[in-house]
Amino acid sequence: MSTRLRDKYEAILLVLDKLKKASTEGALVIVEGARDSATLRELGIEGQIMTMKTGGRSTVETAFEIQQSGASEVILLLDFDRRGRESTRKLKFYLERQQVTVNLSFWVALSNLIRKDVQCVEGLASLLETLQRKIMHQHQKTQSQLPRD
Repeated sequence: MSTRLRDKYEAILLVLDKLKKASTEGALVIVEGARDSATLRELGIEGQIMTMKTGGRSTVETAFEIQQSGASEVILLLDFDRRGRESTRKLKFYLERQQVTVNLSFWVALSNLIRKDVQCVEGLASLLETLQRKIMHQHQKTQSQLPRD
């Protein structure tokens, strides 16, 4: 069990490291709300993050604002629930109609890794903390079962 948890934990960190790099290199990251943005900041994402729900904008208005930003690459990282998947699909459609390069690879990778654990981006930090705690507990349990000299 510990190996599976550790593999999952490390895979999530790897995706987040790649996201940090892409963001630092100028990609615009789109999330649903302020809590999602705050979570990404907590996880070390330093580049430009735009929230979709700010100001009650429609998907079309959001797509237009993103296109106006001039970002060379847009990373969609909306929530992983049904509503988030639908918003991702719509926003991708509108952005591609405006010839904006859309990157879903981070969303797909994280969705595949965490879909059973959390449904929203804001849950990533607490999931990582939980995984780390479980890994440490499992390690301590294993260490206590080792024979002593």
